[in-house]
Amino acid sequence: MNKGPIGIFDSGIGGTSIWREINKILPNEATIYLADSKNAPYGEKSKEQILELSIKNVEFLLKKGCKLIVVACNTATTNAIKELRAAYSTPMIGIEPAIKPAALNSKTKTVGVLATKGTLSSALFNSTSEIHANGIKILDQVGSGLVELIEKGEVHTSETRELLQAYLEPMLSKGMDQLVLGCTHYPYLIPLIKEILPDNIKIIDSGEGVARQTKNVLLLNNLMNHSQSETLEHQFFTNADVSVLEGFLKDVSVPYKAQYLDF
Repeated sequence: MNKGPIGIFDSGIGGTSIWREINKILPNEATIYLADSKNAPYGEKSKEQILELSIKNVEFLLKKGCKLIVVACNTATTNAIKELRAAYSTPMIGIEPAIKPAALNSKTKTVGVLATKGTLSSALFNSTSEIHANGIKILDQVGSGLVELIEKGEVHTSETRELLQAYLEPMLSKGMDQLVLGCTHYPYLIPLIKEILPDNIKIIDSGEGVARQTKNVLLLNNLMNHSQSETLEHQFFTNADVSVLEGFLKDVSVPYKAQYLDF
C-alpha cells in the first residue's frame, strides 16, 4: 500500500475533467492537481516548449511526493510522454484522443476530432489514427480559441457557441456520427455541443478510460491506498486566477484546497 498522492497536470483547468473521473473510480486516493494556466494553451507551442513545460510540471509533482503522474493534457501527452517515461521511473499515464472506440462504433465511417493544433500535428496522433482508423474518414478540426475562453471561465457564452458552430457544422455536413474531444478542456463544452449537434451524434472523451488505466497501473505497481479510515487531501494549484479554478470545482463534493502558485 502507498499513501502518496496521485499527481495530475494540465496546461490549465481542463484536466480537472480527468481529475473528476479519477476521484470517482479511486475514492481512497489523495491527489495533487497542477494547472499551468499561465502558459495555456500548449497546443500553439513547439514540441520543445511543450516538453520543457511538461518536465517542469513533473518535477513539481515529484517534489510533492506523487507516486504516479497523470499527464491530463492531450498536447503534452502526444508531444512529451515518450520522453517523460524515458526520463523518470515514476509511472506516467498519458491521454490521447479516443480514436479507437469512435472508429469501431461509427456507422457512417466518418469520425470528427476536435483538438488543439499541437495534438493534431503530433506523430503520436497520426500513428494512432493510422492503426485504429483504417477505412475510417477522420475529420480533424483545430479548436482555436476554445481553451482560452474556457480558461477565462467563459464556457456558456455566445462567443464560445459561435466558435463551436463554426467548427462542428462542417464536420456534421460531411457525415460525422462520432465526435472525439481531443482536449481535456472540451468536456466542459459538452452541454453546449449537445445543443448544436443532433442527438444521434456520439460525443466521446477520454476521461473514464484514463481513470481505469490509472487504477490498473496503481494495482500493477502495488501503489494503491486501501485505507478508508483517514481524511484524504486534494490539493489544486494554479499559476493564474484561483477564482476561475474554484469555479470549475464548485460542485465537487470532497474536501479540497485550491491555491495560487507562483510557478
